[in-house]
Amino acid sequence: MSLKNTSAIITGGNTGIGFGIAEALAAEGVNVAISSRSLQRAEEAAEKIRKNAQTKGEVLPLEMDVRDFDAQKKGVQDVLRKWGKLDYFVANAGVGHFASIQEMTPEKWHETIDTNLTGVFYGIKASVDALKSTRGFFLTISSLAGTNFFAGGSAYNASKFGLTGFSQAIMLDLRQEGVRVSTIMPGSVATGFNDHEVNEKDAWKIQKEDIGEMVVGLFNLDPRTLPSKIEVRPSMPPKK
Repeated sequence: MSLKNTSAIITGGNTGIGFGIAEALAAEGVNVAISSRSLQRAEEAAEKIRKNAQTKGEVLPLEMDVRDFDAQKKGVQDVLRKWGKLDYFVANAGVGHFASIQEMTPEKWHETIDTNLTGVFYGIKASVDALKSTRGFFLTISSLAGTNFFAGGSAYNASKFGLTGFSQAIMLDLRQEGVRVSTIMPGSVATGFNDHEVNEKDAWKIQKEDIGEMVVGLFNLDPRTLPSKIEVRPSMPPKK
């Protein structure tokens, strides 16, 4: 199957995993809209992708806070106006606040849940009609933290456990409508998540381009088959 001339939205596509997915899809000829809460950051990321010699698709920067349902609806409408259809929606935007429950503030709790979980609910509600018309694909980016809990992870674990379950439930809701839903659950990825500066010590981790390659393969798979939940880990983490 060819992905050329299809269209996609990647929330949080200006950096990290989202940027890796956007680059990989654009190299396949997908017209890609990347969102950020900052239009400037979205524009800067879009320009990087345009300058990549492998890019074959168009790139549209979007200003979008996924916690705002109207903003997500507007993003979908912007894509439909520009390219006439929406084939793929990648719900990638996420935050991580880690602290003991004794130190976890209500503000950080709500930011985590509202971004990582409610933001995905808003994404499918905003895009489902467009995806039904193209028999498209809704992909969520969860985490191994969505099945493995850890101290200090109350908010993040809750958001990702919820996201994993939400993704599987809507997969069952929508597959008879022709919309495929899947979730990717990565382990350690070399990204700037939580202001981490990627360096040579991160070489053992999954790289953002690895996730991009995985998404291309997933979207290229014959639609009769659906890997509905994908766990992915570094092959050889450092010995403890």
